[in-house]
Amino acid sequence: MMMSRHLRCLLVALALLGAGALPSAAPGDLLVYFGTYTGGASKGIYVSRLNRATGALSPPQLAAETPSPSFLAVRAQGDFLYAVNEVNTFEGKPVGSVSAFAIRKDSGLLTALNQRSSAGPGPAHLSLDEDGRTALVANYGGGSIAVLPIAADGRLEGPTQFIQHSGSSVNADRQKEPHAHHILTDPSNRFVYAADLGIDKVLIYRFDAATRSLTAASPAFAAVKAGAGPRHVAIGQSGRFAYVINELDCTITAFRRDSSNGSLTELQTLSTLPPGQTLQRGYSTAEIQIHPGGGFLYGSNRGHDSISVFAIDKTSGRLTYVSNTPTGGKTPRGFGIEPGGGYLLAANQNSDSVVVFTIDRATGRLTPTGATIALGAPVDVKFVASSQ
Repeated sequence: MMMSRHLRCLLVALALLGAGALPSAAPGDLLVYFGTYTGGASKGIYVSRLNRATGALSPPQLAAETPSPSFLAVRAQGDFLYAVNEVNTFEGKPVGSVSAFAIRKDSGLLTALNQRSSAGPGPAHLSLDEDGRTALVANYGGGSIAVLPIAADGRLEGPTQFIQHSGSSVNADRQKEPHAHHILTDPSNRFVYAADLGIDKVLIYRFDAATRSLTAASPAFAAVKAGAGPRHVAIGQSGRFAYVINELDCTITAFRRDSSNGSLTELQTLSTLPPGQTLQRGYSTAEIQIHPGGGFLYGSNRGHDSISVFAIDKTSGRLTYVSNTPTGGKTPRGFGIEPGGGYLLAANQNSDSVVVFTIDRATGRLTPTGATIALGAPVDVKFVASSQ
């Protein structure tokens, strides 16, 4: 019999209460932080340890209590963590917020530093520039993006810049207005890309790292097929190619990227579903990531509840379908690939679980390890090297 959401939340809450402190770190262990939606079993950001030798995850511990920290960003140095609070009201205004934390690598716990407005409602994503001095935020609810400088002590300033998107597209239910869903810099730290699901465009900005400011690039955007709904973007370390996962029609669009002006030229668009599988009501995509080795691309499918795997031709940037692997749960909102490229952790939002898979480095295929943890409404997964 199907377990009710209420009962599942209760069981997850009991599991989290009994989780206790994290175990001592073994050589090579990673801290794993999980962004979640609160209001059910979750209270904020959670942390586990990943044993890279076995793929085992320790029971999660509450690292910091904060409302709906759905997406996270960690500085490359592993010292500070930032989270969007996906809410629509902050300090009495119709905006969301962004929270800053210091990371305690010994325990994995987070120390709150400060919280700032996201300048628009419903922030859905944030990332840091390559220098770790600027936080960039995409506000889904308001269809806007914002820039928040980061001070030397890790605290957030601003927001110092706000850009409102405009327009609509063909899906009457989801595209009546702009919905910025993702934002990131390219590896050169000179361009910023913002995927807007509501207007079927990836907006392109020039980024000045010295002044921490954005200006529209020329061309100012790349369009995807009407009704596709671009959600997230991934750019390879070479910077030559970019990949956009489209939420509404379950596709991935591959682009060639011009490093001189940031422009994107479409190469191909492929379904994220297995060959012969048609798009069904309730299906949508979520996350997209490139394997650290650069040879494979991964995307999550909600409803179909799978991870798609594609091989990347490093010369042409084109994709070849490899496989779809069930995530062992419902609604894989996000996932994380550990920095060594050996494991993928799938965050199953609607089954309150995180499932660990090994990655075949030769084929890119995924195999469940059997390791699973209970966690209320997990969304995002980020890794930090722990202290030994």
